[in-house]
Amino acid sequence: MKQNKRKQVILVLTLLALFSLLSGCMGNSSGTQDTDTTGHSADTISITDAIGRTVEVPESPEYVICSGSGCLRYLTYLEAQDRIVAVDSIETRESEYDARPYALANPQFRDYPVFGEFRGNDDPEKILTLDPQPQVIFKTYSASGYDPAELQEKTGIPVVVLNYGDMVNNRNEMYQALRTMGEVMGKEERAEEVISFFDTSIADLNERTADIAEENKTTCYVGGIARSGPHGFQSTEPSYPPFLFTSAKNVAYNSNLSTAEVSRESILGWDPEIIFVDLSTVQLEDQSSALYQLRHDESYQQLSAVKSGEVYGVLPYNWYTQNHGSVLADAYFAGKLLYPDKFEDVDLEEKTIEIYTFLVAGGDEQKGREVYENMINVFSVPAFTKMDV
Repeated sequence: MKQNKRKQVILVLTLLALFSLLSGCMGNSSGTQDTDTTGHSADTISITDAIGRTVEVPESPEYVICSGSGCLRYLTYLEAQDRIVAVDSIETRESEYDARPYALANPQFRDYPVFGEFRGNDDPEKILTLDPQPQVIFKTYSASGYDPAELQEKTGIPVVVLNYGDMVNNRNEMYQALRTMGEVMGKEERAEEVISFFDTSIADLNERTADIAEENKTTCYVGGIARSGPHGFQSTEPSYPPFLFTSAKNVAYNSNLSTAEVSRESILGWDPEIIFVDLSTVQLEDQSSALYQLRHDESYQQLSAVKSGEVYGVLPYNWYTQNHGSVLADAYFAGKLLYPDKFEDVDLEEKTIEIYTFLVAGGDEQKGREVYENMINVFSVPAFTKMDV
């Protein structure tokens, strides 16, 4: 009898041990999967973001939002803008002027719910009311706006920080941002295509002008450069990319400065042969605009470029941070104007349409052409033409 009871006890213990083992195995099988705060079950990957945080994110998420200047632009470059569930406030604003090609190509952005204010001033409460819930939040310029770690803690949604970069001094950061976003979204191949497009375009511009002797270069200056809004003629960019990419002789060149406010006396002393004007200045519509200053300031009227009529309008590209496609378009315009023989095979209109078609129009040439038309004519003065001064 005792022997039978002992056998029963051993059997029960054996069954309990076996059940415990099976439960453990079943629990371990979810190691490659996560159930995120949105209720989605998905494979996850670990990402090291731009500020060194390791962030666990769903692989190829269906739903995301983009916080901060230029963030949605990069998602559009990767042709994944259809996965957003909301936008920041700048995308829904009604404005007479808009020089953001990515937004012009995607007017549907205006119809999305708003999750916070522009420049990264997110609203966690609004984010938590979104339906469907975003699985990932991408964030540029994280030093301003809502703190990314706090945003992640309050929403329970992984936040991936990106350094936006630029096309001159911080191109590696720009490319890393595209690669990181591409890895999260399952768009690695497209990210490499975009990077290759930029590298190939810049190399083409460089090669066309590399052998021009210093004494044969025309001096030039760009005024009215936008910086968080429109500015007057003295606002310039000492490392203006369209000049750098075409070996142009920028009279205000300084490799250590991105934007600067130079003195009237400096401009008069430089006396550039050709003047370019960033058309964002037209928004001012008063005496502070570069166009008004060139027309009415007697000292500027003595400039050689003004006297000879060599003043031209260019596309603004500092609009919710840099629109890289417009940088390239301006560079081809500058190159064609300064060195026509080096760019005689370039049709500027077709080249600009090609740029916008690839970057923001999903390969749709008709849409790329519409973006081009909007960009050229968004201001009272058409871009890439002589200005009446």
